[in-house]
Amino acid sequence: MTGSPKPTRSRKRPPTRGVTFAAVCRIASRFPGIEERLSWGTPGLKVKGRFLARLKEDGESLVLRMGLLERERLMASAPHVFYITDHYVNYPAVLIRLPNVSRDILARVLEDSWRQVAPERVIEQHDRVGGVPGKGRKRASK
Repeated sequence: MTGSPKPTRSRKRPPTRGVTFAAVCRIASRFPGIEERLSWGTPGLKVKGRFLARLKEDGESLVLRMGLLERERLMASAPHVFYITDHYVNYPAVLIRLPNVSRDILARVLEDSWRQVAPERVIEQHDRVGGVPGKGRKRASK
């Protein structure tokens, strides 16, 4: 039996939102010097011993080291993802709602923060060997 062809649906998947802390660790593992360690009693990430991120006690938020100006910009652009509590107001950190963040955005802010924390030689080596995320990007001024 011949008939008109069935309409085809696009198999392109919509961008997914939400990540787990395990996914945060997988993304971070792309960058040299990352160490998984406890931080304030929760799973955390350090770069050569320097604080980068940790899972907040609520189990759904990531505390990510970040400059105060960048934090304000992110919170203004996506308040459903980026926020702050009174405790972190004076600390160079932002809170990220893991159920609301996309993998792409998380990877971008994680790399930017890694570049702020990592020693210059580690960043240069990463870029020299063709580090895929942010290849060739320089450390932002502090």
